[in-house]
Amino acid sequence: MQFINNYIKFCESLSTWVGKGFAWCIVILCLGTVYECTMAYIFNNPTLWNFDFSLQMYGALFLMSGAYALAAEAHVRGDVIYRLFSVKTQASIDFVLYFLFFFPGIFALAFAGIDYAGNAWKSLETSWNSPAQIQIYMIKTLIPTAGFLLIIQGLSEVARCVIAMKTGKWPERLADVEETEKILMKKAEKGEEIKI
Repeated sequence: MQFINNYIKFCESLSTWVGKGFAWCIVILCLGTVYECTMAYIFNNPTLWNFDFSLQMYGALFLMSGAYALAAEAHVRGDVIYRLFSVKTQASIDFVLYFLFFFPGIFALAFAGIDYAGNAWKSLETSWNSPAQIQIYMIKTLIPTAGFLLIIQGLSEVARCVIAMKTGKWPERLADVEETEKILMKKAEKGEEIKI
């Protein structure tokens, strides 16, 4: 059981570290947009590369934050009825759904992404719809990388389900990946003072 708990903590730490690292793409995106607006509207000299650059930054952010969002339970889910079930029932439902829907799609992303990225690297692919013809083979490497990170985090979520099915209680998540709402609810249950 200790091995499983260590694996869960490792996965959450990895997903958090990668997610926070790629969150800096937002800052780079904002700086690029400010630069482009300054060049276009103040100096009347728009760039050829900035639109494609911003697409790559957004793509990197979107792809590489998936595992972090899974660790934080931030993905959209229809939990109107789900939250009324017992923890064991919730865990059983999640367990089945991970194998029916999550893993087939994520395995397809990861393993098809290897060929996709490999072909891009072989041809040193550039953007066909960009006047700047920017290189895109490096960004395509993030597709299988994101897939494998999601597989690792998905296995952690399955381990959580197994623990919850056995104990009737969900394992604690890292405080960093827990939503503020849940933290406040736990404090209220314990009778702790909530400072806003």
